Amino acid sequence: MLPSAFEYHRPSTLEEALALLAEHGEDAKVLAGGQSLIPLMKLRFAAPEHLVDVNRIEGLDGIEERDGSLRIGALVRHNHLAASDVIAKYPTIAAAAPQIADPIVRNLGTIGGSLSHADPAGDLGSVMLALGASVILRKAGGEREVPIGEFLLDTFQTSIQPDEMLTEIRVPTPSAGSGGTYLKMERKVGDFATVGAAIFVQMANGTIGSAGIGLTSVGLKNLKATTAEAALAGATPGDDAFAEAGRLAAEAAEPVTDVRGSEAYKRHVVDVYVRRGLARAVEMARG
Repeated sequence: MLPSAFEYHRPSTLEEALALLAEHGEDAKVLAGGQSLIPLMKLRFAAPEHLVDVNRIEGLDGIEERDGSLRIGALVRHNHLAASDVIAKYPTIAAAAPQIADPIVRNLGTIGGSLSHADPAGDLGSVMLALGASVILRKAGGEREVPIGEFLLDTFQTSIQPDEMLTEIRVPTPSAGSGGTYLKMERKVGDFATVGAAIFVQMANGTIGSAGIGLTSVGLKNLKATTAEAALAGATPGDDAFAEAGRLAAEAAEPVTDVRGSEAYKRHVVDVYVRRGLARAVEMARG
């Protein structure tokens, strides 16, 4: 199918883009990489009357550490993120970035667009949940910073307002003694995850000071395994602690049986991936 008719706008500044969103509200959609929006428009699941192409706007495609956080511009392409030297200090991101979709999507798709799409099978949502990230939402009248857990509301639903645009993702800079990874099961390279697990660990005096666990494709949105995280806080790292966290994460998961596997199978993979990911993250944190 072909998209329904729309008016195309190509602003050259952020202020111009925000003015268009303020003017057209729910009738407008932001176009960045288009890897999520264009297929929806072709199927007419989305039919915006106005398309606001933000690719010419400067200053939204940077990656830098500043003021205690990693700042990722909304227009950063997936391959740009994967190739960045800056993310070496953020191993959960570094592990996930090359596994997102396929090379074509990674060349065109943007970080901001992926998070705004809020697909529960999207990898970055889980990564950002594990790392305690937040997003910056701008509108003509100002901006607000929203924790990622409050941004991702449901399947394809976020807390962004019609006159707002996601402009930046902020990830707290970890201190020494941290580690992380991202484990993903897919039927073939480039497929959506059957199950994914994002892991982050911060060590403190030989014990686990804090942990972050985000789960992919096992719920109506990317899930944060808070009970498993709480069980790890202050725990001595080892098989027993990892097994308990894996069990709790599997209980927190909400998978459904489909062509990729049964509910029981997906819960088992969550259990295994969390235990395996924690072992890898702790080993990394210990240096």
